[in-house]
Amino acid sequence: MTDIAPRETRHIVLDTDTGIDDALALLYLAGRDDVEISAITSVYGNTPVEAALTNIARVLKVAGLDDTLVAKGAAGPIEGEARIASHVHGHDGLGDLWSEPIVPKNLSPLSSAELLVELGRSRPGYYDLLPVGPLTNIGLALEIEPELLTLYRSVVIMGGSGPFPPLGTVQMVDANIHNDSVAAARMFAAPRNQLVMVGVNVTAGTIVDEQAVQALHRAGTEWGTFSAQILEAYMDFYQVAWGRRVSPAHDGLAAALLVQPEWITSSVSGPVNITTDGFFTRAHLMQTAEGLPVSWPTEDAPDTLVVLDVDRQAFLADFIRVLSGH
Repeated sequence: MTDIAPRETRHIVLDTDTGIDDALALLYLAGRDDVEISAITSVYGNTPVEAALTNIARVLKVAGLDDTLVAKGAAGPIEGEARIASHVHGHDGLGDLWSEPIVPKNLSPLSSAELLVELGRSRPGYYDLLPVGPLTNIGLALEIEPELLTLYRSVVIMGGSGPFPPLGTVQMVDANIHNDSVAAARMFAAPRNQLVMVGVNVTAGTIVDEQAVQALHRAGTEWGTFSAQILEAYMDFYQVAWGRRVSPAHDGLAAALLVQPEWITSSVSGPVNITTDGFFTRAHLMQTAEGLPVSWPTEDAPDTLVVLDVDRQAFLADFIRVLSGH
């Protein structure tokens, strides 16, 4: 019999605006043997930052990781006002299913931005950074430490839109970039070891369907029940878009690709710029769907690894298995 070597443990710092898909990503990471959640930094976005803290505490309680270090982060973008997605995630960010107050047990005296800098400086190359919300904390941390991204082993973000889409294609709005384009521009221009962009070009088509939710209900575990309950609330929104009670696994996919990059089946490296059409702001790889250069001057930026396609079947099977709590 061939011995299979254990996977290397990833020490992950999660930066999150803890809505429903963020909570599932956190629980998924908590359930993996090859992950240590070293710290969680909160930010506004899917819900106000105070509710994001509550939701972090709620997920950590389900996961049995109450002592995880947590920090409170930005309540709004570097410029402009926060856009809170309560119409998608509920007023509390988790579908308005709970009423009792809960707070993190291990709350750092540092802000999210300060903690990100402290962790990076304390052990350069040790932690992986996983931002899955607006990038405001990252932008503020770069003010303190311009070399921030070089202090992390890798940075994998859920955000961006990949290359420009094929002609006539309408893309899903990417709230994480749209919420703070200033912070996003700082991040994409900053020096780094490795920056991976898992954008809506791949997450929007990575679907948790009706059968997956029923499997979570049938699991008979606290993890499965929790996951199914909040997914049902998420699907209340997406059924209006697609006519079915399904939802994309946005943040869960980014979390999984950090740990198992072999699930990336197609990618391309190049500079990413921030673009706007006057309505929505996006982060795009500066090339067309055909791989050609865009037709206007671009800003210089280090290369970002932009994910184009993934092994959805392998990811979704593992995602539901872990969230089932077995």
